[in-house]
Amino acid sequence: MRAVRTVAVNVFRESVRDRVPYNLVLFAVLLISSSYLIGQLTAGQDVKIIKDLGLAATAVFGLFISIFIGIGLVSKEVERRSIYALLSKPISRPQFIAGKYAGLVLTLAVNVAVMSIALYLVLGYMVWTAPPTIRAGWDAPGLDPALLKAIFLIFIELMLITAIAVFFSTFSTPILSAALTFGLFVAGHFNADLKNFDRVVNSRAAVLLARGAYHVLPDLSAFDVKTQVVHGLPVTAGYLATTTAYGLAYVAGLLLIATLVFSNRDFK
Repeated sequence: MRAVRTVAVNVFRESVRDRVPYNLVLFAVLLISSSYLIGQLTAGQDVKIIKDLGLAATAVFGLFISIFIGIGLVSKEVERRSIYALLSKPISRPQFIAGKYAGLVLTLAVNVAVMSIALYLVLGYMVWTAPPTIRAGWDAPGLDPALLKAIFLIFIELMLITAIAVFFSTFSTPILSAALTFGLFVAGHFNADLKNFDRVVNSRAAVLLARGAYHVLPDLSAFDVKTQVVHGLPVTAGYLATTTAYGLAYVAGLLLIATLVFSNRDFK
């Protein structure tokens, strides 16, 4: 555990020195703040628009950060030729992968936290300036704690995306890893449509392939509860628990496969 913690801390420190993720966070914070001005254009719907744009910005820019920090897991070490020094130290390859991933998740958590705080600050200003008659017409409170449920599931989804990026980075180039990760992200959000693919095509082979993909690809749409939260619809604790367990199980499987692939790589 000590070796994993050491690698994770070093990854986090390196990410802090890297300006690109924080430039993305800054841009997301500005977008969340500007959503207040956009919300003013729609009378009576301003809070909904701010929540929707804020959660969407957190998800989209979190996706960019996940891909950006995940695809360079191995390639950066190989380019710097530091991979040889690392593997010569008393640290196993599974510990290396686990430590790298833990550091990436810590970096991701800090970025998501900053964007979430920005969203709540904008909503807090809305609550402070809105008259009671306007607040009474809102579907959910301006500072609705249920927003944290949506943010939490966004974070679990981003953890999964990061694990996918880490998996591809163990055997592929950064550009190809980014393309494959983004492709799986898109496919994962349309995964539910593959279940009923037989209603669209008549090809038996295509149907079997679609059903196989349905069971293998992650169902990322399960992590999207933005609509329910924005409109004040309930998101049960049971749903949060099962979806979180599903996401973490998928992360564990991806990291296990990534460890096996990385353990069999020859860097000589």
